[in-house]
Amino acid sequence: MTPQELKNSILQLAIQGKLVEQRPEEGTAQELYAQIQAEKQRLIKEGKFKNKKKIEPITDEVIPFDIPDSWLWVRFGNLVNYSMGKTPPRAEQEWWGNDIPWVSIADMPESGHIGKTKECVSLAAITHKFGGKISRAGTLLMSFKLTVGRVSILDIDAVHNEAIISIYPFADDYGIEKEYLFYVLPIISQLGESKNAIKGKTLNDTSICNLLVPLPPLAEQKRIVAKIEELLPLVDRYEQAWTKLEDFNRRFPEDMKKSILQQAIQGKLVEQRPEEGTAQELYAQIQAEKQRLIKAGKLKKEKPLPEITEDEKPFEIPEGWIWARLGNLGITQTGNTPSKAHAEYQGNDIPFITPGDIFNGKIDYHNQSLSVAGMKIARTCEAESILQVCIGGSIGKAAIVKQRISFNQQINSITPMVCESAYIYNVLCSHYFINLMKEKSGGTATPIINRGLWNSLLVPLPPLAEQKRIVERLKELLPLCERLK
Repeated sequence: MTPQELKNSILQLAIQGKLVEQRPEEGTAQELYAQIQAEKQRLIKEGKFKNKKKIEPITDEVIPFDIPDSWLWVRFGNLVNYSMGKTPPRAEQEWWGNDIPWVSIADMPESGHIGKTKECVSLAAITHKFGGKISRAGTLLMSFKLTVGRVSILDIDAVHNEAIISIYPFADDYGIEKEYLFYVLPIISQLGESKNAIKGKTLNDTSICNLLVPLPPLAEQKRIVAKIEELLPLVDRYEQAWTKLEDFNRRFPEDMKKSILQQAIQGKLVEQRPEEGTAQELYAQIQAEKQRLIKAGKLKKEKPLPEITEDEKPFEIPEGWIWARLGNLGITQTGNTPSKAHAEYQGNDIPFITPGDIFNGKIDYHNQSLSVAGMKIARTCEAESILQVCIGGSIGKAAIVKQRISFNQQINSITPMVCESAYIYNVLCSHYFINLMKEKSGGTATPIINRGLWNSLLVPLPPLAEQKRIVERLKELLPLCERLK
C-alpha cells in the first residue's frame, strides 16, 4: 500500500464513521443540520446570502455508502456558502501588482497552508474585478478544476483564480466543521459528478453545490479531526520508510549487477585452477600475436604503454592473474564520421554505429549505413570486437559487435587478442572501469576520454580458461538481475 493509499484509507474510514466510536450523548447530525439551516435562513433574511443554486433532494439511489444512524447525508450547498475567484486579464497590466496575493492551484500545497503566492494583483483589481471581496486568513480553499479536491487554508488575506472556491460554513463558531471539511473534502470531492476538461477533470457550480457530504455530530467531527491528526504523522513516517524501500528496490537490481561484476573482475566469482595456467603466460601469447601482426604489416607499431606501478593497482587480484593495460590486450581504434558532403560515402554496404545505436549492451545495426568508400573513412572493426562510448553523458556504454561495422568518433573499439571478448566486455561494463573512465576523462562540461587514455586504463586479466568460466557464470547470474527490474 502506498502512503497516499494509506492516507486515503484513513480518510475513507473517517467519512464512513469507522474511525472513532459514536457516542449517543453527543446528539445527532440532524440536530446540527437544523442549527445550520436556521443560520442559513438568518443570513438570507439579513441579505448576507442569496440562495441561487439548485440543490437536488437526496434519494437512496444517490447515496454512495452507509453511514452511522446518528449521521446525516447533506448537500454541500446546504452546509456552506462558497465563492469562486477570477483571473484579471493578463494583457491589462493595471490589474497586476504587489498589493494582494492571488492564489492559483500551483500555490496550494496538498492539505496544507498558504503563506505566500507567486503572483499578486493590484488594489484596482480588488475594486473593479473582485468587487472588493478578499478571502481572509483562515479561509478554507478547494480547487475544483483539473486538480479536483485539493484543499488548503489561507494564512494570509488573498484572492484566487476561477478554479478555486473559498468556503464559508454557515454555522461554525469554533471552526470544527472547517477542520472536518479540510480533511474529508479531498475524498468527498471525488464523489461529485465531474466532466472531462482539456487537461483533466473539473466540477461545475451545480456539481459543487450538490456534492454529498456525510455529516457527523459536531463533537464527533472534533474527535475525527483529532484522530486524523494523530494518525497522519504516522503516515508521514510510513512514507519515509516506504520511499526508502522503493528507492532500495529500484536500485537493487543495478546494485546487484555492479556487485556481481565486481566479484567477477576480482577473481571471486569462480574458483582458480592451477592447471589452467597463468595470466602471465596468456599475456606473453598476446604480445607474441601482436608482434606477428606487426611483422606481417597488418598492424602498425605503436609507442609502448607505461609500466604498471603498484600505486595504480586499485584492488587485490588472485595470484594467477595480472594487471594489464587495455591497449596491450588487442587492437584499439577511435571511429570517424565521413563528411555528408560526399555522397559517395553514403550507401548500404556496412552499418555505421553512433552512441545512440548502443543500448543495454546491444547494437541497432539498421539506423545508418556507409558505402565501401565511406567505411574507409569511418574505420571498421570485426565481429567480437567491443565498442565503448568515450564522450558525453553516455560515456561507458558498451556492446560486443556481432558483425563487421563502422563507427563514429565518439566511440572507441578494441578487438581483443587471445582473450575472451565477453570477459573484456564485462570488465569494460563494470562499475570500476566506467568510474575510472569518468575520473580520467578530460574536457570541460562534456567528459571525454581519448584513445591514448583509454588504452592506458588497467584491466584485471585472468587465464583464458578462467575468463571463459567467469563469462559462463555471468550468463547465469546477470539475467536474474534483469528479471528483478
